[in-house]
Amino acid sequence: MRRIVVCADDYALAPGVSRAIRELVSRGRLNAISIMAVIPGFERECASLLSAPSPIPLSIGLHATLSGPFKPLAALPIPSPDGKFPPLSRLMPPLGLFRIDRKAVKAEVAAQIAAFRKALGRDPDFVDGHQHVQLMPGVRMAFLEAVLETAPKAWVRQCGAVSGARVRGKKARFLEFLSRGFRRRAGKLGLAFNPAFSGAYDFSTAENFGALFARFLDGLPDGGVIMCHPGFVDAELVVRDQLTDRRQTEYAFLAGEDFPAVLARAGASLA
Repeated sequence: MRRIVVCADDYALAPGVSRAIRELVSRGRLNAISIMAVIPGFERECASLLSAPSPIPLSIGLHATLSGPFKPLAALPIPSPDGKFPPLSRLMPPLGLFRIDRKAVKAEVAAQIAAFRKALGRDPDFVDGHQHVQLMPGVRMAFLEAVLETAPKAWVRQCGAVSGARVRGKKARFLEFLSRGFRRRAGKLGLAFNPAFSGAYDFSTAENFGALFARFLDGLPDGGVIMCHPGFVDAELVVRDQLTDRRQTEYAFLAGEDFPAVLARAGASLA
């Protein structure tokens, strides 16, 4: 039986997202969640999480954020007129290599780790990145150095498939390409990382999420990570993020009886 990690990203992004994730945690349908520390009032969501017991061991990590309509805790990776993070497109290679202030990235990631520690009373179990920003060539070394210096026991998320596995979709192939350099640098620094990753897909697809999830499990080794984005749509989510209704689709699958059946058929477990 493979033990896999099903990680819900974006905790604290909006009340409806946090509530949906807590419900899944309390039912043992998730064994990892990733928290955004730049959202105003995220401390309240952390307090609510701590009061929601999980029937299985739960890893809690930091969803380091350097892009989107949010204000930094310490520094901007790229200066902006409104004082908010730039869109992901401005951090992407090749131009992102020349735009990004690596000292600012390191300071911001360290500040978010400190905010996580203050809110939860401990270091994160892992650190990943909102919109996979940790993989960007102009970000990854500063990101890894910040983790090494402030939370050295945390593992970091790489987004590549297991060696030799078939990678489906343009998004997954791009993440696989970016993860090669990320893995090399994490390894040289002595930071642990997940052996494989899955869960990337085109959010505009109408494909049944249960069928997608079964494919995510295909070939995923013990300790592999599947990313997901469950949530309930509310007014704050609509303002902060473009991914809305699909979150409810993912929640419905993870909360339903098809999810444990898909796991069982694949010989996988969260516990």
